[in-house]
Amino acid sequence: MASSRAAAAVATGTRTFRMISGMWIRSTMTYRASFVMTTFGNFAASGLEFVGILLMFSRVDRLGGYSLPEIAFLYGTAGAAFGLADLFAGSLGRLGQRVRDGTLDVFLVRPAPVLVQMAADRFTLRRLGRVTQGLLVLAWSVTALHVHWTPAKAALVPVLLVSGAGIFVAVFIAGASFQVVAQDAAEVQNAATFGGTAMLQYPPTVFGEGLLRGVTFVFPLAFVNWVPALYILGRPYPLGLPQWVAFAPPFVAAACLGAAGVAWRAALRGYRSTGS
Repeated sequence: MASSRAAAAVATGTRTFRMISGMWIRSTMTYRASFVMTTFGNFAASGLEFVGILLMFSRVDRLGGYSLPEIAFLYGTAGAAFGLADLFAGSLGRLGQRVRDGTLDVFLVRPAPVLVQMAADRFTLRRLGRVTQGLLVLAWSVTALHVHWTPAKAALVPVLLVSGAGIFVAVFIAGASFQVVAQDAAEVQNAATFGGTAMLQYPPTVFGEGLLRGVTFVFPLAFVNWVPALYILGRPYPLGLPQWVAFAPPFVAAACLGAAGVAWRAALRGYRSTGS
């Protein structure tokens, strides 16, 4: 019974997301030239981050003991995973504005999951620019790395991308829950999403042990790419974690999504609107 209800809820959510996002995609494609330019702009803007890394390596051979292809692998996995999450859940970052002006109430009266409606609201394909840029850097790094590729390592690459995206989606949902309670605080969410992505693009060896413990055991962003990527690269994780932890990201993502779902339901139950 419970499994059938869960399956029905997933089907309803998927159908709702597809319908709303499809509406926004059709609206976007009305102006195809604008879509192409904004997508390219998103691609170029995110690419400037990697240009900064290239400039650093024009002066140094290694950063934190890592070569350019290794840094590029971290950059590509973090960027692609976050890009996927931003594509499907980035609109949740605007929830605080809807709480302040009371327009969140419109989503509450519709016969569809509020979280799915918010995630699909103003869905835009231009965010594919970040995903594409991350995947291109990742593809280059794979060709340049001196790694002994085993079937396990090869299979772990797509797994970490999907799991990493799931962890970032959980962060988006948790941030949206906090915005409902705090009546905005979008910058707190941005610090965890965009800030977390920027951190994961660099090797863990350039950060202090206290930060590493925090993003591993408390706020598990390290499982987006650091933990599995270092296994692929043949490098030990600075905290001395066992190698089997590299295959834990799917379970970490599931746990994070479950916790974020609980937080979202609690926040929505406490929502009191603006009173206007």
